Amino acid sequence: MATLNTNEVAAGRTPGRTADAIDAAILRRLSDDPDVTTLALAESTGLARNTVRARLARYRAGGALKSFERRIDPAFLGYPLHAHVITKVTQRKLTSVAEALAGIPEVLEVSGLSGVADLLVHVVSRDAEDLYRVTGRILAIDGVKRTNTGLVMQELVGYRVTQLLDEH
Repeated sequence: MATLNTNEVAAGRTPGRTADAIDAAILRRLSDDPDVTTLALAESTGLARNTVRARLARYRAGGALKSFERRIDPAFLGYPLHAHVITKVTQRKLTSVAEALAGIPEVLEVSGLSGVADLLVHVVSRDAEDLYRVTGRILAIDGVKRTNTGLVMQELVGYRVTQLLDEH
């Protein structure tokens, strides 16, 4: 019997399920053209349309596909500067700090870390002055001890996962 991973369940993922060769074929095609129709997807992968539909439904239900939101470039919305704010927090206030960070519109993502820092906060801003304001809001959160901000100067390797499909 499989053991339930509570982190996977909480994130909406199917516990213990990983992609097989059929999933890899569908996901590779979706990566090439995210707007492809189910019929075109079935034809290009050689799968039955119902198989493709069932797999897509499973991906959505299991959290395997991220939201459309990840495809939107913040620069298009007027936020061209990206920065990472390394944050040290009072551990017993971690939940309330995370909730406060979620209330800052310029905060795109927050990751919990192990090691010398507690959180990696990915933020965007309109310009340097706006970045100063955003990082000031983070530092003002009750429970945030200190921050260290690194401005993203250049994206050298963008977010990617299709290279992992080659393993299937």
